Amino acid sequence: MSTLDQARTPSQAKHVAVIGGGPAGLIAAETLAAAGLRVTVFDAMPSVGRKLLLAGRGGLNLTHSEALDAFLSRYGARRGVLAPMVQAFGPQALRDWAHGLGVDTFVGTSGRVFPCEMKAAPLLRAWLTRLRAAGVQFAVRHRWLGWADAEIPATGTPPPLRLRFATLEGERQVEADALILALGGGSWAKFGSDGAWVPLLRAAGADVADLRPANCGFDVAAGGEGGTGWSTHFLERFRGQPLKSVVARFIDASGQPHERAGECLVSATGIEGGLIYALSAPLRDTIAAQGGVTLQLDLAPGRSLERLSAELSRPRGSRSMASHLQGQAGIKGIKTALLRECLPKDAFEDPQRLAAGIKALPLRLTAPRPLDEAISSAGGVLFEALDAHLMLRARPGVFIAGEMLDWEAPTGGYLLTACFASGVAAARGVLAWQRGED
Repeated sequence: MSTLDQARTPSQAKHVAVIGGGPAGLIAAETLAAAGLRVTVFDAMPSVGRKLLLAGRGGLNLTHSEALDAFLSRYGARRGVLAPMVQAFGPQALRDWAHGLGVDTFVGTSGRVFPCEMKAAPLLRAWLTRLRAAGVQFAVRHRWLGWADAEIPATGTPPPLRLRFATLEGERQVEADALILALGGGSWAKFGSDGAWVPLLRAAGADVADLRPANCGFDVAAGGEGGTGWSTHFLERFRGQPLKSVVARFIDASGQPHERAGECLVSATGIEGGLIYALSAPLRDTIAAQGGVTLQLDLAPGRSLERLSAELSRPRGSRSMASHLQGQAGIKGIKTALLRECLPKDAFEDPQRLAAGIKALPLRLTAPRPLDEAISSAGGVLFEALDAHLMLRARPGVFIAGEMLDWEAPTGGYLLTACFASGVAAARGVLAWQRGED
């Protein structure tokens, strides 16, 4: 038995429902409440901000301190549509906002910006306290099921939105004057971002690109049993171990070269970590186009091929190959094991071939890891399906924010910044729409 909550009367302020209690939804709620609107935040989980807390386990990377032009370049093909939002509520505005919560921030050596306490929990607690003081209501364990009204009038003023929710007590229906959807993408479903909204929006007439993993690891086809993955011996010793000070290179499906320095990790099925996440979008797209991609790792970026060849050509004598590699080329530990994993045995008898392997060790990547393992997702509601205020053209009064939108960015504070910025933009879109602005 469903109930209908009459969430508005002529004597009350307009009511806006925000579905999704992540950064985009919460900042949208805060923006709307500050403008005098009544706001209810709905979330399917028992509490809000769960993925934000997960992101803060190793230090909450709020944003990045680099120059704005470089910052905006991180959004790739979607720079044009995201730039106005980030310029309106960008890195410095985000730091000022955190400071207003009593959370000071600092710039790390990499240029990333963190709260001084590093953790997300103090920030989230202070934020929720301020939201409640501003009158924002919260309805948790409310899973959005779509609209009670299957169609909307083609002309005239749209009626109040009638929203359906599954709750522990059964289905509940809620009326609202406007709706902001900030349900996240499709990664880490156990924290609430499960992509279940995709068929609901497609059924409502919105164009939605398939969700794909972003900032993700990849499976390798190496020398393991059955010709795929790592060998058991290699995994037993080096799974989860960092591969430091390397340079990764590859050519994408369009012939464009990519190169980046950093470090990565050996995973159970392949490779992951910051270096790989930074390249994950072109790697993923190249695999989709070609069925696989060869990533070349330079294990000795500080040495030229000629120098390595000369050093490895020196007599080894009675020393083991491991000692020879360490003494002559500075290669040891996981790098030595990776060479043995990926190069044929006879390559170790030829200094030139071995040097070439060190400078361009081929890793064949066959697939990105599943969406639910990714840090974030690509795909979502196409900007072409929205107006300038992030309102769905197919559903007047419905606005989209955060990772539901069709964009992606590397880690480093770019993801959170755009989620905050789009949440503010969607809330301002609601205000503009209610004022009758185009």
